[in-house]
Amino acid sequence: MTERLYFKNPYRTEFEADVVERLIYEKKPALILNQTCFYPESGGQPADKGTIDGIEVVDVLEIDERVVHLIEREITATKIKGQINWSRRFDHMQQHSGQHILSQSFYELFGAETLSFHLGQEVSSIEVDLRNIKEEGVFRVEKRANEVIFQNRLIKTYFVKDNELKNIPLRKPPKKKGLIRIVEVSDFDYSACGGTHLKRTGEIGLIKILKWERIRNNIRFEFVCGRRALGDYDFKNSLIRQLCQKFTVHEREILSSVERHLSELKAQRKINKKIQNRLIEYEAQDIAKKSKGNIIKNVFSDRTRKEVKFLALNVIRAGQFAVIYGVREKERIYLILAHSDSIDIDFRELVPKLAELIKGKGGGQPSLVEMAGQAVENLSLAVDKVYDFVKQKLG
Repeated sequence: MTERLYFKNPYRTEFEADVVERLIYEKKPALILNQTCFYPESGGQPADKGTIDGIEVVDVLEIDERVVHLIEREITATKIKGQINWSRRFDHMQQHSGQHILSQSFYELFGAETLSFHLGQEVSSIEVDLRNIKEEGVFRVEKRANEVIFQNRLIKTYFVKDNELKNIPLRKPPKKKGLIRIVEVSDFDYSACGGTHLKRTGEIGLIKILKWERIRNNIRFEFVCGRRALGDYDFKNSLIRQLCQKFTVHEREILSSVERHLSELKAQRKINKKIQNRLIEYEAQDIAKKSKGNIIKNVFSDRTRKEVKFLALNVIRAGQFAVIYGVREKERIYLILAHSDSIDIDFRELVPKLAELIKGKGGGQPSLVEMAGQAVENLSLAVDKVYDFVKQKLG
């Protein structure tokens, strides 16, 4: 077993140790030491990063109660010096300590237990056994959690035997047996946990819940603490300031200003759509008038599939035509095949062969088929094949 120095002092960043074993793990050289400051990934908290004798530690794992240090390249020394990345460690301590307080706040106010915890690179999350919650309830939880932080309560960690747990008001029973490590937020929360934590709640700085969503009949809450909360505030404050400048309004007027602009934009889009449709109708009449035959084909790369479909439908309304249109949109292609009711052709007969040619699929009715595919290079060939098919059918 490796002696875990971070249990005694999570603020310690440097240490010396003896190499107990060398091995290859996940194609990386790895070391097992007699003692370490490196925290292995566990309990929703990622592993520490840092160096051993100046060589990067890429991951730290716990295997059979041994702490395995995966390193960038092999180390031959029997005695080493290790140094953890303090910025990463302190960030994890802020997020994990904050999670304990947030989880207890949910339990205190709603009787809701935390089912899982994930400490992410940018945000952390907890899944709570709540079926629903209003925004007011989220604010209450957040307010209570920050009250505990601002009170700068003591955070203690200690080990107890499992038969002594009856004397400790744990938020939920531990999964392990034997010697249990307790993290206690003075007069507020008692949890079984092996993670690294701060000495006092004031070091967390602030907890901010960012968003929440339903998952597996529960609710998952994303949150940030400490420096992450400050970074989130800096970003959002800068964003609001820029929006105020663009809309020329006070920050408290942004929402109403955005809603007004969106309403105006929606109304303008409706007007534009009507104008665009009217222009397409005129275009369809012009195409029908100038057509020298009853088969019309074209390939478009500057129009949307919906526009081209509307054009095709208006062409067949303007006369007795079979329309074969191809459309290129970014990395996808589309075929729109339409004909007037008086023409006796079933475009569905072509679907299997065209699907193979354009590497796609589609379907529809005898007089209207739509297809989508990925073989951009075969679009013109597909249009020509349909043209030949229609020409043969019409004689």
